[in-house]
Amino acid sequence: MSKTIVNLKINGKAVEKAVEPRMLLIHFLREECNLTGPHIGCETTHCGACTVDVDGRSVKSCTHLAVQCEGSELVTVEGLAQGGVLHAVQEGFYREHGLQCGFCTPGMLTRAYRLLQDNPNPTDTEIRHGMAGNLCRCTGYQNIVKAVQYAAAKLQQKSEVEAA
Repeated sequence: MSKTIVNLKINGKAVEKAVEPRMLLIHFLREECNLTGPHIGCETTHCGACTVDVDGRSVKSCTHLAVQCEGSELVTVEGLAQGGVLHAVQEGFYREHGLQCGFCTPGMLTRAYRLLQDNPNPTDTEIRHGMAGNLCRCTGYQNIVKAVQYAAAKLQQKSEVEAA
């Protein structure tokens, strides 16, 4: 099978790779780009452990082809922290105990990042609805909601400081 060249940006860095046309994005990220943050869980889009941000929307990378990302900008969990400083969602999950075993955490963090980009001040109900495509078998979700609330407040605080 012939390979296709894919050009994209991942976490702000230009990437050009030859891939099989049927290669899934999750395998591209983990095997070709050595970005092992997104996890392979159900491989049916049900669990969300593989969630990444593609051109400003959450995508389950276990059923998305790498070639579909031609020209796209991707953010994985590895791209959230900047200059060694945790992103507000990462800090929120840490401070509010929004994780236990950690398997779902990369997808949760990436989804929470997008949720707060789209809705900077979500209600509890909006958080629960926005995170519904990402499953956790350990936490019971209450601390995940608290973590997203924490991140929303921190990001709003940062916006107010930058605006002043």
